[in-house]
Amino acid sequence: MAYDLYVITDEGIGHGLSHAELARRAVAGGADVVQLRDKRFSGRDLLDAAFAIREVTLDVGALFIVNDRLDVALAAGADGVHLGESDLPIEHARRIAPPGFIIGASVGSVAAAVRARAGGADYVALSPTFATASKDDAGEGHGLAMLSAVRAAVSLPLIAIGGITPDNVGDVIAAGADGVAVISAVVGEDDVTAAARDLRARIAAAKVLIR
Repeated sequence: MAYDLYVITDEGIGHGLSHAELARRAVAGGADVVQLRDKRFSGRDLLDAAFAIREVTLDVGALFIVNDRLDVALAAGADGVHLGESDLPIEHARRIAPPGFIIGASVGSVAAAVRARAGGADYVALSPTFATASKDDAGEGHGLAMLSAVRAAVSLPLIAIGGITPDNVGDVIAAGADGVAVISAVVGEDDVTAAARDLRARIAAAKVLIR
């Protein structure tokens, strides 16, 4: 299962485009995963957006993940849910989720990554890897040393999120990340598809170098 380029939709910086249109343009550029995240939406509005993105990702075989809301993810037929450290505990989400359902977890330390693995997470995301303006509550970046430490501690797919740019994505992959999750580096660009395609190519090139 590929997590190379994981794009999180954000209508606030998406130049007036809807979540579904941002998703469509991102997967056209090679995004492997699309995550729906919108703290402003009601449950009903989030579900409507989720159904629209589900159609987009099914057409191309990309994974669709819903941030935080397990109920919305299940109702929309998403591939999985992404949970923060203050969200529903992974082990409880696992009891509710059907077989094959993906549960990802944000972590900020090696200990948190180990707990996530024990709870049944399918992947972990070091959040934030670098400082970012895309999430007001993200805090300071944990850095490449922490990314490498998490990589050494768990064998789950490891995603770096927060402050990822075309300029540092190679360093992130070299430090041990299997993929990167981005918001502004793709959906904040004027040409979402071109931005996704460029970042996807940089990830691929970085992986060739470490083989």
